[in-house]
Amino acid sequence: MKETEIFAKAAVAAPHHLAATTGRNILAQGGNAIEAMLGMAATIAVVYPHMNSIGGDAFWLIREPDGKVRYIEACGYVGSKATIAAYRAMGYDAIPPRGPLAATTIPGTVGGYVVAEEMAKAAGGRLPRPDLLHDAIHLARDGYAVSKTEANVEPFEFGLLREAPGFAETFLVDGKIPPQGTQRQPRALADTFEQLGRAGYEDFYRGDIGREIAADMEKLGIPATRTDLEAYRAVLRAPLSLHLQGRMHYNSPPPTQGIAALFILGLFERLGPIKPESFEHIHGLIEATKRSFALRDRVCTDYEHMAGDPAHWLTPQVLEREAAMISMDHAATVPVRPVPGDTIWMGAIDGEGRAVSFIQSIYWEYGSGCVLPKTGVLLQNRGFSFSLDPKNLNPLTPGRRPFHTLTPPLAIFDDGRVMSYGSMGGDGQPQFQAQIFIRSLLGVPLAEAIDRPRFLFGKLWGADTPTLKLEPRFDDSIIRKLQSVGHDIEMASEPYVSRFGHAGGLIRYKDGRIEAAHDPRADGGSAGI
Repeated sequence: MKETEIFAKAAVAAPHHLAATTGRNILAQGGNAIEAMLGMAATIAVVYPHMNSIGGDAFWLIREPDGKVRYIEACGYVGSKATIAAYRAMGYDAIPPRGPLAATTIPGTVGGYVVAEEMAKAAGGRLPRPDLLHDAIHLARDGYAVSKTEANVEPFEFGLLREAPGFAETFLVDGKIPPQGTQRQPRALADTFEQLGRAGYEDFYRGDIGREIAADMEKLGIPATRTDLEAYRAVLRAPLSLHLQGRMHYNSPPPTQGIAALFILGLFERLGPIKPESFEHIHGLIEATKRSFALRDRVCTDYEHMAGDPAHWLTPQVLEREAAMISMDHAATVPVRPVPGDTIWMGAIDGEGRAVSFIQSIYWEYGSGCVLPKTGVLLQNRGFSFSLDPKNLNPLTPGRRPFHTLTPPLAIFDDGRVMSYGSMGGDGQPQFQAQIFIRSLLGVPLAEAIDRPRFLFGKLWGADTPTLKLEPRFDDSIIRKLQSVGHDIEMASEPYVSRFGHAGGLIRYKDGRIEAAHDPRADGGSAGI
């Protein structure tokens, strides 16, 4: 088990050690947490391409030293050529999961960098943009080693992925994902980051890079235009919040499933005093997860298309009503649609107490698989989550934002502690976040809370029914009790596998010390000063 690290002033956590190093170095140069995260986001987009890219989306929660919490929604919308009629005319009943027709949405990530850079400067940040992007440029141009996690990945629909334009040439060796340590040099991506450093992040949409992206999209048959790129802006919205005993939780509003993450915590608190790591602890979290997913699947859509205020579902009255429906001696049956996803979460806290919770993704491993030749940008397949049924909650419509599994949580305690934490994992994200947070809340050191075995409720891709998946380190008596009340259990064959998330966290105490840790299931760690 990795030990919790304590840093005197500032710290970061990331699923790849090179991203953590970037963040630590920026903090050591006097950069603030937002600047550190900008550098980390660029580095990890190079070295962890199966999990994220600047061709995807991102979400930021930023807690300022004065206590104000701000939220950046860097979520791209559907391109103007991606219509239900167009896909139906091509003979599709559903959006293809890989290839050009899966890349239906404009990449939003870099739009978030535009807004975050403005916030960083307003907070006194003075580090030049090229300095923040230095590591990403260097690693892309001179080479980096394929990580253990990427070498072991088993992508969904791998046959379709290999056929995506640019994928095999960029990521495969002899038609296979290469072994750990293989050197890779995405030089076109290095040029893109270098240009962003010179010209600014806006160039991705409205400059030379935008022009190249649009030209490549047109050649590959991706249903978006340069006009779509030029019109894109990331959005500042009010975060969702939930006050629980001794603390305030924050998370992202729809189209993300941040509401589900908050709902789980709100329900669990209302189940009464529960012994840590007991059957009641695990069962209660599982049942709260089921109810949160039922809510998510009813309400999560583009924020601008929601039927009501999502905060309604976090009121005491609703939480009390829903918690009362949880049986502590019977497992509820809830149909849950499979939502895979591969993502990175990272955190940073600086010496002033500024905290960032950041999450960036391309949806499935390697997203659409399409690598734009002139820029080296790997495009996401987030548009696959849309439906070709116009009556669906999330119908494919130009200008509409997709449903997102991404959630960047923050918790602010009444005693002055600030916690930035999170995990990747599609449907697993709100479950993993809740398991780690509750353990930490009950006094478990952060590294141990992240290390301890996790559950994952839901369907795997292609499965007919949801099951409860457990890591093999749970106590046998708890497993037997879970089975006895009706949980359909699948035991993982080994511990510490990616299916159970890559989580991390940072806790800043009132005296300025920062407790930091990252997941042994990933390739990263924590670093600080």
